[in-house]
Amino acid sequence: MVELTDAQIEAANERGRIAQQTEPRAISARYNRKAQRIVVELTSGATFAFPPALVQGLCDATPEELADIEVSPAGFGLHWPRIDEDYTVPGLLNGVFDTARWMAARAGRPAAPAKAAAARANGAKGGRPRKAG
Repeated sequence: MVELTDAQIEAANERGRIAQQTEPRAISARYNRKAQRIVVELTSGATFAFPPALVQGLCDATPEELADIEVSPAGFGLHWPRIDEDYTVPGLLNGVFDTARWMAARAGRPAAPAKAAAARANGAKGGRPRKAG
């Protein structure tokens, strides 16, 4: 077992006090089925919402699984017990929806089949016209 010094404990407590005052924290979270968004109420009074389709661990979850959200006691984390997924509130606010590899694979992916078809048709014509000048 690692022994901590009084100075290390006090430094950790100070970091915690600073985090409580400066980092975004949730007071509640819910799934809005109509909007298909996770809605997070923050201690600052602001509201943050995001589509679960953007989040690797939530993208295949059912509405019932998404609706079962727990906010950590300090408000820094969200937990979905039915699917055993956890995300930090600061991370979600910063657009960190899972691993960099998973996010990179989704970047640039067309949002809809019609958009993908249009992109293929434009590509077959040689793509976008060059800018004059």
